[in-house]
Amino acid sequence: MNNTITYEFPLNERIRVFIRLEQLFQQFNHFLTGPTVADKRAAIATLLDIMSIFRRNDLKSEILKELDRHAKVLNKIATSQSVDTQKVHDLLDQLAEISQKLYAANGKIGINVMESDLFQSVTQRSSIPGGTCSFDLPEYHYWLEQDEPTRLKDLERWSSPFTDVRNAIDLILNFIRNSDAPSQEVAVAGFFQFSLDRGQPYQLIKVSVDKTLSCFAEISGGKHRCSSRFMKPSEDDKRPTQSHDDIPFTLNCCLF
Repeated sequence: MNNTITYEFPLNERIRVFIRLEQLFQQFNHFLTGPTVADKRAAIATLLDIMSIFRRNDLKSEILKELDRHAKVLNKIATSQSVDTQKVHDLLDQLAEISQKLYAANGKIGINVMESDLFQSVTQRSSIPGGTCSFDLPEYHYWLEQDEPTRLKDLERWSSPFTDVRNAIDLILNFIRNSDAPSQEVAVAGFFQFSLDRGQPYQLIKVSVDKTLSCFAEISGGKHRCSSRFMKPSEDDKRPTQSHDDIPFTLNCCLF
């Protein structure tokens, strides 16, 4: 059982988008197999959020750049005596396979799904609170009332164009999150500030706190300097306040 809560702070927009997509893909998978109409509504709403991110970002290009960057790093360390050469080559094979699949995908990822009349109608009505009721969208209501195998098959078909992207993002974020050895730190009176080496391409800050401590980490900063404030939740719904206690925590400054 995990006894800590980990807070992440991406240091560039690319990783920020990847983490948002990771969370949305996890939510989609959770609701995908839920048997109720409410589950399917939530799955569709999550898929619409995924599509919205793809419309605003050239994700194929960004992911390929990141995969290429990781491949270059791995190739540099492949001959080092201190690493498991076979494991490095296995990782390089994974990167190459995913890159090939993305290069082979023609056009914008998921474009056919995004242009679906059903999804366009649901998107337009979703901006209105409660705007996807049966009298608003009878076609959507009809689909929601189909049997479970039909709905599941459709959702898997609509989400399939994003599978390779999800696999690539999972691989990239796993590399980044495990690229740094953790250090044990203490936030004096709930505050900790640290500098980052300007010559290193840091991607992500991770702060892990014991669950028994009644505080959460609020991380801020940029590529060169970051800080973490440990805040105590208010018991009467007012603004959280910084802890006056010395808070032990684990810090990871992730490169890769």
